[in-house]
Order: sequence, then structure tokens, then C-alpha cells
Amino acid sequence: MKIGVLGGVVLALMLSACGQKGADEIRIGVPGAHSGDLASYGLPTVNAAELVAEQVNQAGGLLGKQIRLFVEDDQCQPEVATNIAAKLVGDGVVGVLGHICSGATRTALGIYTGEGIVVVSPSATSPPLTQSGEFPTFFRTIAPDDAQGELQAQFVAETMGAKSVAILHDGGDYGRGLADFARAALLENYPDVRIALYEGITVGAVDYSAIINRVGAANVDVLIYGGYHPEASRLVSQMRSQGMDLPFISGDGIQDETFIDVAGANAEGVYATGPRDTSANPVAQAARRAHQEKYGEEPGPFFMNAYSGMLALVNAIEAAGSTDSAAIQEALRTSPVQTPIGEITFDERGDAIGIGFAIYQVQNGVYVELQ
Repeated sequence: MKIGVLGGVVLALMLSACGQKGADEIRIGVPGAHSGDLASYGLPTVNAAELVAEQVNQAGGLLGKQIRLFVEDDQCQPEVATNIAAKLVGDGVVGVLGHICSGATRTALGIYTGEGIVVVSPSATSPPLTQSGEFPTFFRTIAPDDAQGELQAQFVAETMGAKSVAILHDGGDYGRGLADFARAALLENYPDVRIALYEGITVGAVDYSAIINRVGAANVDVLIYGGYHPEASRLVSQMRSQGMDLPFISGDGIQDETFIDVAGANAEGVYATGPRDTSANPVAQAARRAHQEKYGEEPGPFFMNAYSGMLALVNAIEAAGSTDSAAIQEALRTSPVQTPIGEITFDERGDAIGIGFAIYQVQNGVYVELQ
């Protein structure tokens, strides 16, 4: 009997402790690629979360509590992201800033959705993440890839005057999705533009000469690529080494200084779609200064989208007056917040209202937005 009573007391204490997890703090997960080839995309989000959390905590906290970040590295790998999501659920997070890559985000959402945890991504652009209706707790501060693909198609057909194109992709949720939307937009809006080649590449391959030869044999005016910077830099560099000066256009997966650093002089002239430049926005300027002061360098890719996402999440929790998931979701849709990418709220699907993409080109070693 004594053992049973003691066991009951211990169990009660354990349940009480579980119920109190994070009771004196607001726990927010920050998952993304923090190591490996795509770390340059994920680490800026960590910096953004840290800066906003520090500002809020120094000002007295959120709902009278301190924000505590739980930073986890998913390497943009879907199978890792699932484990990370389960861990963050166990850690008692009430919101997530991330994930970074669309494929990792999709698998992680299978965990978060069932638990009712609000997720705000700065960079997961796959349209079905919001448009399918499968993930009602998912929001993002970047426009989806269908808009990006349409812009690429318009630029290739109208501005560049291309009559034939080759489209390559890396086979992933993001890369193939972007390539598919660019192809669909060309077929629908520019039927006179011939799609001479549509093919996937092998991620991580060292030698792309075979596919480059097929692109050359197709006799096209432009190459469109859907994927990330490691493969893009190799493709461009090997094309240039073979004397192929074909215009190359891709998406926000390469609109990053890391692509330029790796591709070097071969990056010159490359086009990429990416989030519109909002550097004139006073909130963006303040965020940039804060980053420079704390980290001693310029912010990386998706930093402004991540900073905006963190501000939106904090604002929603404050407006909701609680960490209740339904209340946070409602506040994200109805309580505007000033961010580095402008004043935003979210539509019923979870997409930020009023944001979009622009065309950039590498000029003299830096990406320049084309007007």
C-alpha cells in the first residue's frame, strides 16, 4: 500500500511537471538547415528569431513571459525534419519559425498539424503547403512558387524574347515544383515558346556534362533551372567551361551570395527570382542595423522574411492574449503588423497578403534587382 501511494504521488508530480512545461515562458521552435550546403539559407532565420526574441524579452516579454527559442538543425532533409518536429512538440513549443525547405516543411507539418501548432515559414514556397488545405496551421511570409514560375515565364518570353527554352530541375518538392510552374505558365500564356527539353538532374553529382550536352543539342535560347545553389553553381560553371554562354535563370533557391561565392565569375549574368527588395523600408533598415551590430555582418537570404515571420508570430500571440492555437491563427489573419517586408496579414490559406517576387541578375558579383 505504501509503495502504491508513493507511486501515485510520483506520478502526480510528473504529470504536474509535464503540464507546467514552459508555463513561465513562451517556447518557440526554430528548425531549419543549420549545417551542410544549405545552412546559408537556415542560419539567417536563427539570427532573426534571436534578435526579435531579445528585443521582446528586454521590453518585458510576451504576455508577461520570456521567449525561449528551441533551435534545431534539420539539414533540409525531410526524414530529419519529421524527427525534429516530434522533438519540438515534446519540448512544448507553442509556435514554430521554419522550416526552411519545402520538402522538409511538408513532412514536418504532418506532425505539427495534428498537434495544432502554428508554423510560420520564411522560405517554404511550394504552393500546396497553403493551397491544398491540408495544413491549416501553416503560414508563410514569402509568395508561393506558382507566382515565381509565372514571373520567370513572363520574363523569359516578354523581356528576353526567347523562342525556345530548356527546363531542368532537381526532382525535389521545391525544384521540380518551380520548374513545373514555369513550364505550365509558358504553355498557358506563351504557346509560341517551344519547350525543347524538360529533364531532372542527379542531386550531388560532380559531372553534369551529359545533361549540358543535351541542352546544347536542343538549341535553346534560355535555360530555366529549379533547385538549390549547390547544383546550380556546378551547372553554370560547367556550362561556361564548355563555352556555353546560354542565359541561365532560376529561383530564390540560388538567389544567395553563396551561389556567387561558389560559382565565382561564372555567376556573372545569371538571373534569379527572389523576394522583392524592401531595403528602403524603415523596419527593414532597423533590422539590418541590429543584425550588423550583433553579428558583425550583413543579413543572409530570407532574413527579412524570417524577421517578419517572427514579428508576426509575436504580434499574433500578443493580440490573441494567449498561446491558444486557434486564437493565434485568427490573429495572424486579422491583426496587421509592421515588418521588414511591409505591413502584413495572412489570407485564409496562410499566404501573406501583398508580397511577391522580383527578377534579379548578378552584376559585378552581386545580385541586383531589375526594375
